[in-house]
Formats: sequence, structure tokens, C-alpha cells
Amino acid sequence: MTRRGDSPVVLTTVRVLSPFVLTFALFTLFHGTSSVGGGFQGGVVAAAVVVTLAFAFGVQDTADWLRPGWLVAFVAAAPVVFGAVALAGIASGGAFLQFDLLPIPKASVYATEAIELGIGATVAAVVVVLFVSLAEEPGETEEGEESEEREGEQR
Repeated sequence: MTRRGDSPVVLTTVRVLSPFVLTFALFTLFHGTSSVGGGFQGGVVAAAVVVTLAFAFGVQDTADWLRPGWLVAFVAAAPVVFGAVALAGIASGGAFLQFDLLPIPKASVYATEAIELGIGATVAAVVVVLFVSLAEEPGETEEGEESEEREGEQR
């Protein structure tokens, strides 16, 4: 990401605080099995880190830094993880969503945490994609550029 010429205080503060906020997002995400928290809350806090980076460094620079393939994978994470965890009970000789037959200790806790992680990834990716999409100026898209060129030719 490149600097936009904003305040060095803002840039430094965002750089220093972002890892801590992301750590808090992971704490919130994994805390959902024992108390308040979970995938949705953790995902929103993680997305807030990316939004804060976009405000500090510029939306376009942040959008260029994000890889579309990773965002698509994160959006698909929750259904894929839930399906894998739900079918693991059947693969272990039990029923759909039957965790007690899985050959790991505290299987229901780890299965729930895996599902929460998938939900967090999906929520974070969707919020980031929505933010970047809404923050784009109309002329920034390929279709927008083509339509502006056509309007210029007609004048």
C-alpha cells in the first residue's frame, strides 16, 4: 500500500493498532464457544481493521492490496466448513452433526470453533467487499470508464 499524504500520526497509529485489533477479533471469534462472542462479531471486528486501513491509506490502495481470489474463498468458507464438520459425523459412523463420535478430544468444542472460524471469515470478507464496492467512485469501474468515453464521444 502506498501513502496518500495523510497525517503521519494517523498512518502510524493505524499501523500500530491494527495487529492488536485483529488479535481482539480472533479472541472474540474463538470466545464464542464459552461466552459472548463468536464468528459474526469477530468477523466484523476483523473487517473493521481493513476498513480502518482503507481510511488511513486510501480505499483504492487497500482494494488493490486485497486479492479477489482470497476474498471469494473467505466468502465461501462458512458453508464449506459447516458442510465438512456436519458430514464428519457421518464419516465417523454416526449421524449428521454428531460430534461425539469424532476421534478427537472435546470434539464438539473444536467442531464449533471450526464453524465459528468459517463464519468469521465469511462475515469479514462480505463486509470488506461491500465496503470496497460502496466506496468506489462511479468512474472507477470498467463499465463506468467505457460509458464516460461514450458520453465524451457523443458530445
